[in-house]
Amino acid sequence: MTSAPDNSPETDTERTADEPAVLAERRAKLERLREQGIEPFPHEFDGRVEIAQVRAAHEGLEAGEETDVSYRVAGRITARRDMGRSAFIDLVDRSGKIQLQSRTNELGDRHDLLVGLDLGDIIGVEGTVFRSRRGELSLRITDWVLLAKSLRPPPDKFHGLEDVEVRYRHRELDLIANEEVRERFIARAKAVAAIRRWLDDRGFIEVETPVLQPIYGGALARPFVTHHNALDRDFYLRIATELYLKRCIVGGLERVYELGKDFRNEGISFKHNPEFTMLEWYEAYADYEDAAKRLEELVAHVAQEVLGTTVVERDGHKIDLAPPWRRVTLRDAIREETGIDIMEHPTREQLAEAMGVEPDPQEGWGKLVDGLLSKAVEPKLIEPTFVMDYPVEMSPFAKRHRTEEGLVERWEAYVGGFEIANAFSELNDPDEQRRRFEQQAEEIARGDDEAQPMDLNYIQALEAGMPPTGGVGLGIDRLVMLLTGTHSLREVVLFPAMRD
Repeated sequence: MTSAPDNSPETDTERTADEPAVLAERRAKLERLREQGIEPFPHEFDGRVEIAQVRAAHEGLEAGEETDVSYRVAGRITARRDMGRSAFIDLVDRSGKIQLQSRTNELGDRHDLLVGLDLGDIIGVEGTVFRSRRGELSLRITDWVLLAKSLRPPPDKFHGLEDVEVRYRHRELDLIANEEVRERFIARAKAVAAIRRWLDDRGFIEVETPVLQPIYGGALARPFVTHHNALDRDFYLRIATELYLKRCIVGGLERVYELGKDFRNEGISFKHNPEFTMLEWYEAYADYEDAAKRLEELVAHVAQEVLGTTVVERDGHKIDLAPPWRRVTLRDAIREETGIDIMEHPTREQLAEAMGVEPDPQEGWGKLVDGLLSKAVEPKLIEPTFVMDYPVEMSPFAKRHRTEEGLVERWEAYVGGFEIANAFSELNDPDEQRRRFEQQAEEIARGDDEAQPMDLNYIQALEAGMPPTGGVGLGIDRLVMLLTGTHSLREVVLFPAMRD
């Protein structure tokens, strides 16, 4: 092998202060390319391999060594260092970056055409592998083709794309500019795939239930309303998949899950987006203890698959997701942090007095308890924790506790100071379910627009007989926040909801 030449890198960047002029120049360049017989938007580029594959195959190549091994790669031009008769170009695809070398003695006039392309243009190249004297794995170009002319300049690669508004509204630019953002959404995809495999391997069946529902249900939330013209009736975007999935359990499918979008017409915060992704699964002949064991095993498995470890870091804490997770009752969790025993203050007025607040007229006793949990307890639940055994007023679909009066068999799972999952021993007594709906009607009359409306079709399904069942809802967006160390749902949702 012969020694490969090397050149000191100089990076050129595009100035975009005068954007109209830059856009006009790029369009003029587009027309010049067409005049020279170059198609700026061809149909395909076959035989391509990912850059990571090239890099992996030649890890052991020594500095200054050349090979005669040729590859076809494609990607976006992110940097260019022009030395006259030769140039170095950085090419990026989803899998990584590689340096390209273009020389006039290989390409002739096509070298000048290549060097004249813009940052952000997408090209396909064929070239042979070498490692520069500086140790950079590179491809010496033997042929190239323009695959897509970029008519807008990419974000400044030195400063990245830092404007949060632009990053969220134009996620494509965020993905171009910030490698860690691309890696984050690849990690999300890996997490979802790992969840599906884990459930499938345990005999769960993936099903699809309606997004447009005549009655919303399965959670305490305000719905979005839409109108179906052909049927001339209003429908609701689902707030949960729960009630339809349990009807599948009634039908004998026994283990079912759905991974999909839910919609709640609520406020936006670092952990709330009106459109979000949920996993719900239901297992016949199981209860909330079985559900807890499955959840802690699933989360640890997904972390291992995505990160290669069950340990995540968040705000200076090293958190081990391996089971078993801590378990504490809701009553004890609130009492430990506030000194208030909620069960000794069983009415709205008594609890409000103990809290020293004047509640909103729409807030019932359950809402006050939920406020104590979310404000005083939740931020301190850093280690994986199941908060167990909730008051019946807060849980219209959970089975009554088998030993504790006034409670239901429900838990919520918290990690890193926020909730990631919720589960019940599912209520399967149709008469009790009807009474719970009637209690929710009282909350609706109080003005609570997040209460659960009566669903007679669901009651009729329960009357056909549903076996004992454990059900879980796991927030995918929040799980990905945990795995990637991010602090806002908008960082893990590709296109979050935004104001005008």
